Amino acid sequence: MLEIVQPVIEAAASAPLIPVSVGAGLAIIGAGMGIGKIGSSANEAIARQPEAAGDIKGNALILSALIEGATLFAVVVALLATI
Repeated sequence: MLEIVQPVIEAAASAPLIPVSVGAGLAIIGAGMGIGKIGSSANEAIARQPEAAGDIKGNALILSALIEGATLFAVVVALLATI
């Protein structure tokens, strides 16, 4: 098992981490802005039409989960770029 993991560890140790950090940071910042926009728009929509609050909350939750999934994928890709 160590023979399989050793090249990965050596490659990760020798790769520069600055581009990875920038890529992961940009993904996180973009996700934070997107989820903030979803929350803001959902609150405005609920304020305008309170009877549709359940549907709006459900849609906002689903959209937030999709953004989180895409962000996780982007961070993993940034980390894998070091290998």
